[in-house]
Amino acid sequence: MDSSIIQGISTFRGSVFPGQQRMYERLVRDGQQPKALIIACADSRVSPEHITQAGPGELFVCRNAGNIVPPFSQMNGGVSSAIEYAVVALGVRDVVVCGHSDCGAMKGLMQPGALKDMPNVAAWLRHSHAADRIVCEAYPDDIDPKDRLRALALENVVVQLAHLRTHPSVAAALARGGLSLHGWFFEIETGTLHAYDGTRFVPLTDEAALPVAEVSTPRRAAADLPVRVAAE
Repeated sequence: MDSSIIQGISTFRGSVFPGQQRMYERLVRDGQQPKALIIACADSRVSPEHITQAGPGELFVCRNAGNIVPPFSQMNGGVSSAIEYAVVALGVRDVVVCGHSDCGAMKGLMQPGALKDMPNVAAWLRHSHAADRIVCEAYPDDIDPKDRLRALALENVVVQLAHLRTHPSVAAALARGGLSLHGWFFEIETGTLHAYDGTRFVPLTDEAALPVAEVSTPRRAAADLPVRVAAE
C-alpha cells in the first residue's frame, strides 16, 4: 500500500474525524439522505464529491469504467442495483450520468485492439457501442482525433441516459413526476462542467440555472383510467 494512503488515513483519524464526529454519529443515527445519484466514471481524476463539494451523506455515487448504465434487460449487476436502491429505497429525485474528457474507456472504444488483453473491459464497453456508431456515422470522417474522443464521450452520456430510462424504477419515478435525469461532462483540464439540456451540452455558469436532460412530469398513457390513490 502506498505510504501516502496510509498517511491520509492517519490524518483523517487524528485530525479530521474528531472535528466531524458528531456529523458521522448523526449520519448513523438518522441514516443517509442523499440529494442525488451520480453515475460517474471510475477514473481517479474525476470525483463527483470533489466536483460538487458535497459532504458525507449528500450524494449516492456509483462509479465504473465509462460511466455506463447497462440496459435493464441485459445485466443484473452493481450498477442496476445501485440505481434501484437509490430511486426506490432512498428516494433520490435526481439521477446524473457524468462523463469526462480524456476518458480511457472511450479511447478503448476508438482503439479496440488496445483491449485485446482486457476481455472484460471490452465486453463492458459493448454498452457504449451505440455512441461509437453515432460518432462514426453522424460526424465527419476527418474530424480531429481529440474532437472525436470528446464527441464520443458526450454521445456516450446521452446513450447511457437512454439506457437509464429502461430501468423500471426510473421509468415509474419519471411517470410519477418524482425524478429528473441529468447528463454532465466534466472537462478535467479546465474544471468546466457541461450539462445536457436535452439537445446539446452547455457549460454551466454561476448565473445560469442547471440544464436538465429530462424534467419529470406526471404522465399516464391511459389517461382515461382512474388515478391510483396512495395507501394511507
